[in-house]
Amino acid sequence: MGAPTSLVTGAAGFIGSHVAEHLLARGHNVVAMDDLSGGYVENVPKGAQFVEGTTTDAALVNALFREHKFDYVYHLAAYAAEGLSPFIRSFNYTNNLLGSVSLINAAVNVGGVKCFVFTSSLAVYGAGQVPMHEGMVPSPEDPYGIAKYAVELDLAQAHSMWGLPYIVFRPHNVYGERQNIADRYRNVIGIFMNQAMRGEPMSVFGDGLQTRAFSYISDVAPIIAAAPERPAAYQRVINVGADQPYTILEMAKTVARAMGVSENITHLEARHEVKHAWTKHDVCEELFGDLRTNVGLEAGVERMARWARQVGKRDPSRFERIEIDRGLYGFWLTEAEAARKAGKAR
Repeated sequence: MGAPTSLVTGAAGFIGSHVAEHLLARGHNVVAMDDLSGGYVENVPKGAQFVEGTTTDAALVNALFREHKFDYVYHLAAYAAEGLSPFIRSFNYTNNLLGSVSLINAAVNVGGVKCFVFTSSLAVYGAGQVPMHEGMVPSPEDPYGIAKYAVELDLAQAHSMWGLPYIVFRPHNVYGERQNIADRYRNVIGIFMNQAMRGEPMSVFGDGLQTRAFSYISDVAPIIAAAPERPAAYQRVINVGADQPYTILEMAKTVARAMGVSENITHLEARHEVKHAWTKHDVCEELFGDLRTNVGLEAGVERMARWARQVGKRDPSRFERIEIDRGLYGFWLTEAEAARKAGKAR
């Protein structure tokens, strides 16, 4: 029996590249798919076969499934700008929901997939549910969380109708080496590190007392990679990540220390977001207790800071396909957009 062949989507991105790396170490043949919209080809680990393309390209997806007869699918590709998702609704659902459906269609039509591993998000839970646990009824508050939960439901239906085995992970606030520090809409630790290197104040939305359990990449990627080897995990939803929540202000101060800069923080207008979001990990402990680690925030941020200084500062990217600018936060507006909105207000 030969080595398993696995498809990893989003493999030039942050979590995807780490999962691909762990799969190669476990002896998998890896096909690494990414459209490079938020990732970098240098992130793709050596030994993986890189395919540039998007999951929304059904013809490409179908061709890959027919050619490689994948044993496992690890679907990590997504545009995870949760706060921006209300303003890019069509893009969000096309990229994060319909792209996922094209993979599920191919897995069912071609057959042979032993497990479809999907990375969802704690965004599916919604507000007022801390500590979040898998037994709760999801109530997502934004289009990003809605799309993720829809894929979870679609996988459950595909299993019920065609027997497609699956595992759903809900990672949260993951950070570490290879994160896209140029993205101004997501990856708050990366944003702060880039701002520190650019000599800019770290921008905090609202009062900064929002709480999140920031999860270092080594607490997450090895578990996702190993999941199909654990039959008890099949058809389960699993929170994965760190246990200890911190406020955004506490995290900003930790980043400042790691980057060797003063605690220069500016407060911007508050976003519409869940105030407190952290989870219980009883299911993960039950299924993956031997693989669980819990890298502390200070240690993890210091590791990422060393990498960030090597990479160097980057110009923040701008999303050019805003679909709704009504209510778009001022800190995301271009000068032209701000002037246009000001003209409308008059």
